Amino acid sequence: MSDRRIDDSNWREEYKNYTSSPKYLELLENGPKSLSQSWILAALYQKWKKIKGIPPEAEAPNCQSSFGEWNRKANQIEGQ
Repeated sequence: MSDRRIDDSNWREEYKNYTSSPKYLELLENGPKSLSQSWILAALYQKWKKIKGIPPEAEAPNCQSSFGEWNRKANQIEGQ
């Protein structure tokens, strides 16, 4: 995994050149005012990264376990 840093400090200003939507422009200027607007802004950020050729971040590993696994480990610890 590379530790390449991306300068995304000015991504909102740059993205304004790629859209003409008044809603998007207002959101880029003033920021989100609701949860759904923050989702839209996050989607715009992902589109900006794609336009710039920035690879998507790696997915987090699956750390889920079943209750059965947990219960077996708990019983093993309890039996010690």
